[in-house]
Amino acid sequence: MKEDLPPMTLSEMRVHYDRGRLEREDLRDDPIEQFNHWLREACEAALVEPNAMILGTVDPEGRPAARTVLLKGVSREGFVFFTNTESRKARHIAGQPHVSLLFPWLALQRQVEVRGVAHRLPTAEVVAYFLTRPFGSQLAAWASPQSQVISARSVLEMKWEEAKRKFRAGQVPLPSFWGGYRVEPLQVEFWQGRANRLHDRFLYTRQEDGTWRIERLAP
Repeated sequence: MKEDLPPMTLSEMRVHYDRGRLEREDLRDDPIEQFNHWLREACEAALVEPNAMILGTVDPEGRPAARTVLLKGVSREGFVFFTNTESRKARHIAGQPHVSLLFPWLALQRQVEVRGVAHRLPTAEVVAYFLTRPFGSQLAAWASPQSQVISARSVLEMKWEEAKRKFRAGQVPLPSFWGGYRVEPLQVEFWQGRANRLHDRFLYTRQEDGTWRIERLAP
């Protein structure tokens, strides 16, 4: 059977970048302040899940992997997310804590890339967040052996129902295999699409004294 073809070839697809510009004088001195400014604008623009970010890791053989996770906190110390600590991403981080984060705010013709080091969060911070999760999401943390091979979706649903029966009378406890990470930023790049592919790119690099060097990069 002949596969359906897109209405035009990929090489003909074009987007004109004309939503904004980014100049050096527009930037805050601290990349977290600049990130928060852009995140607020992404939220005000009603983007779908503006806190979604692509987490990049590498395995012990240096082979890269990427997946979308949700940002659940940001401060000068870094960017926070939570996951099963026996998952593929967690195993990668255990072997190589240097990771990347990418926020693709395509509707604003913007993206932010963070390169840094992932650190495990203390248990108290993980518990505080876990208690804010919806009941169903708490059960899912117990039910899913994340990244492991399963025979069918029914296995997940059975484990979820089992957890529901087990914890129906009380608070769902934090699983021992569930935790969080804070990515300490070493470099943060802000990208704004511009006409004729002459995009604006600015790179923040953390210095030894804790300040940030800001440089414009060619697109």
